[in-house]
Amino acid sequence: MRPAEPLLLSGSVRARPGVRPSGPPPRRSHALPATAPHKVLALDELAEQLDTIRGTQRIVHCHGVFDLLHIGHVRYLEAAAKLGDILVVTITPDQYVNKGPNRPAFPAELRAEHVAALGCVTWAAVNRWPTAIEPIGMLKPDLYVKGSEYRNESGDVSGAITKEREAVEAAGGQLTFTDDIVFSSSNLLNRFMPQLPSSTQRWLDGFNERYGIDHVTAAFEAARPIRLLVIGEAIIDEYLHCESIGKSSKEPTLVVKSGKRERMAGGILAVANNAAACCDSVHVVTQLGDRDPQRSFCREHLCDGVSPTFLTRIDAPTIMKRRYVDSYFRNKLFEVYQVNDAPLSREDNEAFLAALKPAVAEADAVLVVDFGHSLMTPEAVELVCDSARFLAVNVQANAGNLGFNLIGKYPRADLLCVAQNELRLEFRDKTGDLHNLLEAAGHKLGAAAAVCTRGKHGCLTWSKTHGRSHLPAVAAKVVDRVGAGDTFLSILAPVVAAGAPLEVAAFLASVAGAEAVATVGHRRSLDRVALLKHATTLLK
Repeated sequence: MRPAEPLLLSGSVRARPGVRPSGPPPRRSHALPATAPHKVLALDELAEQLDTIRGTQRIVHCHGVFDLLHIGHVRYLEAAAKLGDILVVTITPDQYVNKGPNRPAFPAELRAEHVAALGCVTWAAVNRWPTAIEPIGMLKPDLYVKGSEYRNESGDVSGAITKEREAVEAAGGQLTFTDDIVFSSSNLLNRFMPQLPSSTQRWLDGFNERYGIDHVTAAFEAARPIRLLVIGEAIIDEYLHCESIGKSSKEPTLVVKSGKRERMAGGILAVANNAAACCDSVHVVTQLGDRDPQRSFCREHLCDGVSPTFLTRIDAPTIMKRRYVDSYFRNKLFEVYQVNDAPLSREDNEAFLAALKPAVAEADAVLVVDFGHSLMTPEAVELVCDSARFLAVNVQANAGNLGFNLIGKYPRADLLCVAQNELRLEFRDKTGDLHNLLEAAGHKLGAAAAVCTRGKHGCLTWSKTHGRSHLPAVAAKVVDRVGAGDTFLSILAPVVAAGAPLEVAAFLASVAGAEAVATVGHRRSLDRVALLKHATTLLK
């Protein structure tokens, strides 16, 4: 009977007596030892091989990304091999490597081949799932071995170590740890194969010295219990992917061939979904039209943890923004809005205010994203400004309201976040210093903190307590910029509301923005674990 508690063994522990493999592993030639590719098996095939030797040889299992194989990995795997007779290694597949865009640096097949090239490794296989839980159940190892940095289960933000320990114990094995030199693949890749400009890396080094990974992680975790209310227009983003054919033969008209249609929950629905990666409780108050409301679509596309209050606007459709996109270059050719921008009727406004009042009273923090499609009436603005415990405000300019929807319509905010063109519109200033304008906007609304987003140029911050700062963009891959600012704000607001320094909150928000621009529109919402791993990877 194996002991129930995990073993804590060092890499210098001698191998336990056992019977060595009596024959060569599959695919070996008769005269030569197996080459690395021949030691890489399909996961099902590996499970079958282990079933033939189970009980006669001690099976040790390691799992990881192994994006850049280094001496720390070698020591870890060699130490693990000494604990048994057979060492098998499973590799995280590319789509589940949560270390930010452009990672992994090497595809799973090459990572598996590299690991298999080590003499201490008997076989390697590429996993099909995000964690090692399923492979553990298939392979049923005697020992599942992790490095010493995973010994503290409470420090694992994903919670995977606890689940993996439970899985290996359920399979009749034990969790154990090596104790040897530790390196970071992410640190080596950041240093010697950087995806970001050297100026950005220098800023990250300085930020890490000022705060560090533990501070950033704690700030993110502190926002989790915040009861967040988000208010704004629900928008359905539709992408019509097209193939450009050319000019019409008779008129100067661009002709395209219709392709795939894709619909996504945008506007305040996307803000709520992304905020749910940070806060456990998110309440969204918005309006849908009475014509083509698409209520089921909106409800079905909300993430877990988001509770909606859908009001109905009379004589209006649910807002849809349809974009025609060249499928080859990903260029947006033109857009079509389906919207009623007329002022709200008295009845609709009264219903909106009646829903807002109790929701604002219950929330720890309120985030208003004013898209300028007439939802935020003067009465609604007054209500949130007078009643919210913590109020974050973003006011947006678009083709339908340019110059008419400005941040100055709000007399109060604790945190304001504006794009640089919206900030310049507020002060009618095309060339003035943006930091001066940002500070002036903060004073105008009586805010404690303000942020100006600048796309590829990062963001500017100002706060009463920490003054001014500039954060570079941390996006290494840009697919689509739609919704990046909203995603930024969905993390910024709750982290600031939880009391984090503005620079820390803006860094986490910048990482969220980098995640957003790496996908098409709102095709994918933020994932809590992936976001935090991306942030910590940048600081290694």
